[in-house]
Amino acid sequence: MTDHKHALAVSGDLRSGVSPFSNVVIALADPTRREIFERLAAQPQSVGALALDLPISRPAVSQHLRVLKKAGLVSDRAEGAKRVYQIDPAGLSVMRQWLDRFWERSLEAFRADTAHAVAEAEIPESGFE
Repeated sequence: MTDHKHALAVSGDLRSGVSPFSNVVIALADPTRREIFERLAAQPQSVGALALDLPISRPAVSQHLRVLKKAGLVSDRAEGAKRVYQIDPAGLSVMRQWLDRFWERSLEAFRADTAHAVAEAEIPESGFE
């Protein structure tokens, strides 16, 4: 895929009118964006630093970062003449809140199963002491 076609594919992924979590999932569905996201989780980096070890051009890395930023997963700051990207905790919060719903349901099911198992395992008192 040429860089121009790649840029079109990269930039057209996110959708308006869907939940923030849906856009997070869409953004991280791409393996290159996941790799960039994981590298930024290790440490903040510039586009140039990220592009060094990736098999794509700097403009393509910038496009992927734009998608991650639009999804709320990364933020950037000026550092001299370059932009440094880092993980945005607010984007992680969106993922965490979505996953916590399932975690809470699982914990409640576990509590109910445990209470049921304990109730069944209790030995009825025979009146002997």
